[in-house]
Amino acid sequence: MTLPAVPVSQTPEDKFREYLNSRAKPQRFTDQQRDLIRYIFSQHEHFDADQLVDDVKKAGLEISRATIYRTLSKLVDAGLLRRIETGTRTVYEHDYGYPMHEHLVCERCKKMIEFQDDSIEAAIQQICAQHGFQNNGHTLVVRGVCADCNRARMTKRRLDLI
Repeated sequence: MTLPAVPVSQTPEDKFREYLNSRAKPQRFTDQQRDLIRYIFSQHEHFDADQLVDDVKKAGLEISRATIYRTLSKLVDAGLLRRIETGTRTVYEHDYGYPMHEHLVCERCKKMIEFQDDSIEAAIQQICAQHGFQNNGHTLVVRGVCADCNRARMTKRRLDLI
């Protein structure tokens, strides 16, 4: 499912610059951070930190592993990326400029399926209201087996019975 972009007032670079300047001790925005943000926001795929390190190298960008890990943490703090725990793996996805959505994660092939459901959003709002809770966001990850892996498993089972 392709999620529609949400209109935003700043580019990811500008929002990150603003975040760095808002720190108790303002931090500088480096060329490596700029290149990393441009790379990350040029595509919409879930990724883990090690995969990003490899992809950045393949793209010919000279950004150290340490800079990538530090910048990922700052991008999450700045509200640009969301960190999702999928069991044994931590993945990142765009948070800034994308609507709230949920995930189905296949435990076999690791495929992530994004979906939106108004009834889930309504239930969360209702529960928060009942408890006087201020909702700043949520992450819902449903783990299981995707249709493709399920079909492959059923075919294998049928063959085992022959």
